[in-house]
Amino acid sequence: MSHRVLHVCLSSGWGGLEMYPSRIIPELARQGWEAHGLALAGSRLAESFREAGVAPLVVASRGRALLAVPRLLRYLREHGIGVIHCHKSSDLRLGALLVTLRPSLRLFFTDHMGVTRPKKDPYHRWAYGKLTRLFSISEATRARNLAAFPLPPPRIRRLYLGIDPTPYTPCLEAAERGRLRVELGISGGAVAIGLPGRLTPGKGQRVWLEALARLGETHPNIAWHGVLIGGVTAAEGSNEEYVAELRQHAVALGLESRVTFAGFRRDLPRLFEALDIVCVPSRNEAFGLTVIEAMAAGKAVVGSDSGAIPELLDAGTGRLAAPDDPQAWADALAELAADAELRVRIGQAACRRVEREFTLASHVKALIEEYAGQASS
Repeated sequence: MSHRVLHVCLSSGWGGLEMYPSRIIPELARQGWEAHGLALAGSRLAESFREAGVAPLVVASRGRALLAVPRLLRYLREHGIGVIHCHKSSDLRLGALLVTLRPSLRLFFTDHMGVTRPKKDPYHRWAYGKLTRLFSISEATRARNLAAFPLPPPRIRRLYLGIDPTPYTPCLEAAERGRLRVELGISGGAVAIGLPGRLTPGKGQRVWLEALARLGETHPNIAWHGVLIGGVTAAEGSNEEYVAELRQHAVALGLESRVTFAGFRRDLPRLFEALDIVCVPSRNEAFGLTVIEAMAAGKAVVGSDSGAIPELLDAGTGRLAAPDDPQAWADALAELAADAELRVRIGQAACRRVEREFTLASHVKALIEEYAGQASS
């Protein structure tokens, strides 16, 4: 078969789901596959395809995509594309229709979000019935997928996401790291406790602030500084009303001088170098990309004991705490903040685990085996 795939993502948003196709395109090319893209005209996602070196097909809306089926079938034929990979459940209407009209196509869907309700009505039985394979990005989401989708277990595969660990390898000189810490408001000897991610409800920033306040009360001898990394505007993917509430909450807890709102940053791998502990208190992560990024940077990570995060962290590679329990978070932070050697040991073990299990190269290798029909059922 030809080594060509069309990635379909008709989304106007911008998050991990939308970033995925352009993240894997360079690795697909390295492993011998040519990627094509279909996106909404004017979307950030369409631009990301271009940045990855792919000139995408574009449509004005999801409805227009259905009207463009003859053009899409012609494009698939002219470019020798035999594989379609969808990334939003709403895109499966289009994918299933294309497969109905050209049964030789192989159709894949990655459930990036984790389904929350059953999808076993006649429409979903038809659409999902056209899938060659559905990818779950964690065991937690696969369990939900098995219950929700009208597919037999062998057609639902857990396929962990991956990253290229190279950019996360520390590279700053001590002076550069010091300047970055000053920029983030971190005093010389303080333990820097960071929380990267979108500032939206469900990501756990409020509990994190409360945990820091308790840490300050119960361990006044530990010098620390908190750093919230994430956009503060709607254009940057954050909930502005929630951001304002977080700022007010920080003031009410007496943390205004001990927590920096760093805003959106493109240099996250370097920011990790300025941090000592990374927190991911999300309530229900479908995977936890930020967790493995911090692990690759050799950081001690505290994550929620819910969703998929417990699949990534164990006692040797991090710490877990209930997402609604500030005291549990304060206790985990106190343990790590008080022991620099423990942080280094955990961080090194975490980095090794990423290199063994969560690289982008191994993710794409498994993906193209599926594309080519070489994976075991």
